[in-house]
Amino acid sequence: MRNRSLGVLAGTLLLAAWSVPKVYAAHINNRNGIRHVLLISVDGMHALDYANCANGISGFKGGTPYCPNLKALGEHGVTYLNSSTSRPSDSFPGLMAIVTGGSPRTVGAYYDVAYDRSLQPPAVDTGNGLSAGSCTPGQTPDGTRTEYEEGIDYDQTQLNGGGTDGQANAIDPSRLERDPANDCKPVYPYNFVRTNTIFGVIHKAGGRTAWSDKHAAYIAVSGPGDGTNVDDFYSPEINSNASNFATQAPPQLVLPECMQNGVPTLPDQNAIGGDYTSSFQNIQCYDGLKVMAMVNEIAGKTHSGTGHAPMPNILGMNFQAVSIGEKLVYQYGSVASGYSTTGGDLDSIGTPSDSLLQEIEFVDNSIGLMVNELKKEHQYDSTLIIITAKHGQSPIDPARLLRIPGDNGGESPATIISTLLPDSEVNQIGPTEDDVSLLWLANNTPAETATAVGMLQSGTNPVHGGYNGGEIFWGPSLDLMFGDPATDPRTPNIVVAPNVGVIYTGGKKKVSEHGGFAHDDTNVIMLLANPDFSPESVNAPVQTAQVAPTILKALGLDPHSLQAVDVEHTAVLPGLSLN
Repeated sequence: MRNRSLGVLAGTLLLAAWSVPKVYAAHINNRNGIRHVLLISVDGMHALDYANCANGISGFKGGTPYCPNLKALGEHGVTYLNSSTSRPSDSFPGLMAIVTGGSPRTVGAYYDVAYDRSLQPPAVDTGNGLSAGSCTPGQTPDGTRTEYEEGIDYDQTQLNGGGTDGQANAIDPSRLERDPANDCKPVYPYNFVRTNTIFGVIHKAGGRTAWSDKHAAYIAVSGPGDGTNVDDFYSPEINSNASNFATQAPPQLVLPECMQNGVPTLPDQNAIGGDYTSSFQNIQCYDGLKVMAMVNEIAGKTHSGTGHAPMPNILGMNFQAVSIGEKLVYQYGSVASGYSTTGGDLDSIGTPSDSLLQEIEFVDNSIGLMVNELKKEHQYDSTLIIITAKHGQSPIDPARLLRIPGDNGGESPATIISTLLPDSEVNQIGPTEDDVSLLWLANNTPAETATAVGMLQSGTNPVHGGYNGGEIFWGPSLDLMFGDPATDPRTPNIVVAPNVGVIYTGGKKKVSEHGGFAHDDTNVIMLLANPDFSPESVNAPVQTAQVAPTILKALGLDPHSLQAVDVEHTAVLPGLSLN
């Protein structure tokens, strides 16, 4: 329903925002009592992980719960047991689903590295190897790989991406794909997204918005426009060199356990030659920067803590710690006490390894810091806390793990049909393969697609093609899910969903991945909490895309202001009492 106060108050919102922060926040909603939404994505965290840590596992840690803060939120929250992410279950489409209410076929985001037949390559090579190419306005495009991750930074080795303080100005426009139908202008992440977002709707209504993530490219959450729908954006580069932490991490954002004698210091010095994803300990220090940004914003400051600003009506961040705890095999010698060399779970019921346990407990403690700050600032009662995930991780059961070709010398689908792929899929940063394979063919025809599928299905090796008894989506079965590649320039021609546990990797540095369609990939934590809520569990199937219209409804705004919600008829989450 529409907020009836918006029309009267819109003219005074901006003045009120800076003179009386509390009044600014109050104007967004005068009915539900919810004036702020704290949106947290714990990437990789399954519904099972939350159930285990909030309830305890028999025989593990004495059967006691090991995430007390999440457990406490659940006592005043609605827990969704049967929640599903986007498909593919990757960070980019997963996040876009949460903030738009739409699936990849509507939003146009299939993966952070994907393909678009209507665009042309960037003007210069990206940091990850997508080669530059030509672009002539009005020309018939050849198509190009699309990259919306660290490779479009000015300098991906730097924590700020070569920009200012983790801002979106780290994006180098010369590394962006170009649109020949628009004078070959670079396609910024927020304009690559086809539909508007909750940040655009809330910003337009006069609310303040903030988001923190892992790449500057994730300014995509702003939605189409000029990228200014996020008032306070902070995205330190996760794949930057960890050796720069001491000189580049803002001291005021560094957690105490990541400081030594007043200097930012990573606890795992053995791993500083890699990025933050290479260490169970150092990823916590990286995530901690964003945690402190959230604490500052709750306290009425900018993310850096150096300026004053009203608490945003929508603010949030993503955690990477659990995802790293689920997938990493440590490569730098002995791990610290309390950690295990291999992350992930120990069994099929989700008993965490020592390293994964450390990451879950870190995230729980961090959420506790935010909740305590909400209470300190008297904003707890007026805040809806949403905890979900962009994606899960597969497999939970370590006995199911099969790395192709890393474990058996087999071939991934892209390797098998490499002669049918565009050059940019074979020789550059592609193809898109984790525990799913998305394949865009050089000649976008039904005949070539049928030929490629025949190649994948041929051979006597039971893991030939890496799909190992899984499923190949193409033709009509693909159309039902994603649409027709003949009419949509971003739709893949073939999607290979392998058996649970198959990961396409040539090494042995990880024990799980995401992107696929399996239950372990898609069934993630979904908890909505507020002090006025009674505890409830909802077993009805829901999607993370339903978070977007639910946020607008909670703030007294119209869910149908979201274009993807209108197209896909995405419903508000059930089980909530929102006027």
